[in-house]
Amino acid sequence: MADSEGSSTSQGIVPEQNNPLLNPAAVDESIEPIKKKARTDGSQALTSIKISEKLEQRLGGILCCTVCLDLPRSAVYQCTNGHLMCAGCFTHLLADARLREEVATCPNCRIEISKHTASRNLAVEKAVNELPAECSYCNREFPRNVLDRHERELCEDRTVKCKYYRIGCLWNGKFAGQVEHENNCSHPGKTAGEVMVVLREYDDNAEKERKLCSCIFDLLSFEKITLNDLQLKPYRTDEFVHKLYYETSRFAAFNNQWVVKARVNSHQRDPTQSCERELTYQLLLKTKPSNTLSVNFVVLKGPFGEFCLRKPQINHFEFSENNLESPFYTLFGGDSNECNRLLSAKMIHCRLILFLG
Repeated sequence: MADSEGSSTSQGIVPEQNNPLLNPAAVDESIEPIKKKARTDGSQALTSIKISEKLEQRLGGILCCTVCLDLPRSAVYQCTNGHLMCAGCFTHLLADARLREEVATCPNCRIEISKHTASRNLAVEKAVNELPAECSYCNREFPRNVLDRHERELCEDRTVKCKYYRIGCLWNGKFAGQVEHENNCSHPGKTAGEVMVVLREYDDNAEKERKLCSCIFDLLSFEKITLNDLQLKPYRTDEFVHKLYYETSRFAAFNNQWVVKARVNSHQRDPTQSCERELTYQLLLKTKPSNTLSVNFVVLKGPFGEFCLRKPQINHFEFSENNLESPFYTLFGGDSNECNRLLSAKMIHCRLILFLG
């Protein structure tokens, strides 16, 4: 019997107590933990990075605006069903609906939206601010809530001007190379005549501002001045294409009745076909004057207004029995976002100051 057992062992037959398939206790316990450790040690950091990148991408896709499909940069609005819109797209939808004489709807669920039904989503705004975004100069990633300060003050690759730009240097380059350029800049060595050519442009701009201030003080010395807080309300024309226009109620000034009228993209037949918006206004005299009225007027932000004019313009027109309507003057031009914000409101509040010469 012993010979048979020995022969079976010598022929490669493993006894039952030593066979790992028949006796699991015979398996070396150190093998499996070693394999797991070898799998996780080398790729743990890489796996966590991939997971975080996937999470950021997924959050970016979830929190993006339903209109422009980009992450919001400012306020975030949502419809009653929770679909998100950035502030620019939200006001653009309301402005388009006002121009088309339609009800503004959410682009996802088509539910009605307005400034009263839509609400701010502060949680999404905070979450978006924590998501990373690339610096436009150095392409490094930073949280969005610190990205603006980094690009404006801290980035070594941000674009800056030479400190001699006031005497004609047109250099624009990286902040890291500013000192080197200024040390080699040729403008400090220019002659007085060459510097005066540049300074003359600054003098011209300063003269324009001085004339404007002088004009304002001269107007304030007029005997007859009126100040009116107005509300421009939306109406529709009776043309084939119903155009949107704004008009105030009649108001009294200088023993006459006046009206302010405003139009959107007055140079276009159908303003709804363009995403560029411009608001112009005119002053109308509703009563026939007994003599010519030389009137200066300016439109400013009212006490309840939602806009701010960067460069208020003083206009002049002489009203007579045959000239009761002034030309159209630009109220808002070049800033479509600001114009959309005004169009999205129920009415436009402004202040009109009239000076009778």
